[in-house]
Amino acid sequence: MRILNVESLKIPEIKIITFARFNDNRGYFTEHYRNSDFYSHPEMEFIKNFQFVQFNESFSKKSTVRGMHFQWNPYMGKLVRTLMGKMIDMILDIRKNSPTFGKMIAYDMPTSFDEDFNKWIWIPPGFAHGNYFIEDSMIEYLCSGEYSQNCEAGISPLANDIDWSLCKLELKKQFNNLIKNNYLITEKDKNGLSVKDWANDPRSDNFIYAKL
Repeated sequence: MRILNVESLKIPEIKIITFARFNDNRGYFTEHYRNSDFYSHPEMEFIKNFQFVQFNESFSKKSTVRGMHFQWNPYMGKLVRTLMGKMIDMILDIRKNSPTFGKMIAYDMPTSFDEDFNKWIWIPPGFAHGNYFIEDSMIEYLCSGEYSQNCEAGISPLANDIDWSLCKLELKKQFNNLIKNNYLITEKDKNGLSVKDWANDPRSDNFIYAKL
């Protein structure tokens, strides 16, 4: 696996890992994950305490909104990439006492078979995760914990007390335009908690900010 670049977003625990594809006239080949490269790369120190134990794939139709999901016991970090189409990934800080608690960021992750790179986005435990799609799209995510139905919760991506101030303005506008029309969302996601409800929920004590 050839890792080209590792960068932090406005919430620095969220990372973008860019890796190479090798293109020719037939198409491309890539190693999108190699264990030894992930754990030996000098810029990947943040991943050293995690092992990936569950791999998921998801297809979403145009105008789908998903999120904002998280779990504990076990905690689940996610490594996510776009296989086809255009995903806009959304990440919300749910760590109590965090300086960015309740703040949302979004990252545009389109992909094309002609590009000579692709990207992972890393979302560690302590963040709610979701995404929206403006075209039919397929994504893959590697999880550091197995799914636990009895230890999960969600904050509605429509909650009016989410702080979007760290998000790129064009992505927030795109999200606003999407939800004005016939978007697709489950009732469970739509009716998720607000940030205030989550802060007052005893289960929120599972996520306490620890300064690095």
